[in-house]
Amino acid sequence: MILIVDLCYREDSLSKTEFVGPIAKIVEDCGVPYTVVHHSRLDRGAIESAERVILCGTALKDDEFAARPEAFRWIFACGRPVMGICAGMEAIALAGGLPLVETAEIGMTPIQVTGHDPIFDGKDTFEAYSLHHLAVCVSPPFETLATSVACVQAIRHSVLPLYGVMFHPEVRNEWVVTRFVELPYRA
Repeated sequence: MILIVDLCYREDSLSKTEFVGPIAKIVEDCGVPYTVVHHSRLDRGAIESAERVILCGTALKDDEFAARPEAFRWIFACGRPVMGICAGMEAIALAGGLPLVETAEIGMTPIQVTGHDPIFDGKDTFEAYSLHHLAVCVSPPFETLATSVACVQAIRHSVLPLYGVMFHPEVRNEWVVTRFVELPYRA
């Protein structure tokens, strides 16, 4: 089962349809069961019953979740693959002590793959939809996997199965979520 975490400012907000619904549809199309939980209702049972976790993006400047980075420290201890999308990547970064900086990108953005990882196999460049006003300053133990002219677009932890993408793969790059869902991982 995939745990899809809604990071929108409130449960069942209009943004859920735009940012969470498409991720759920991609996971459903993979034939994998999933459950959606708002970050404010996330509990140990939901995390422990998941095989993987996806932290969804939010609307531009919807960053209420960022005020509580300690609420996401479980990501580093859960022992499950986690992918953060846009706001989700920011949540992973903040919980891991990485700073964020003001960096806005809106619209289709050229992405350059800079690191080797099965999620990006066969891709050197691609276009992706970006919608953010913050970016992650990457340092160890995180590694950069892809960049745009403005910022780091994809990261992974050097040891743990933790990924982040700043762009929104639910818009024209569903393959990113599909590859994350289908990649075999060693525990």
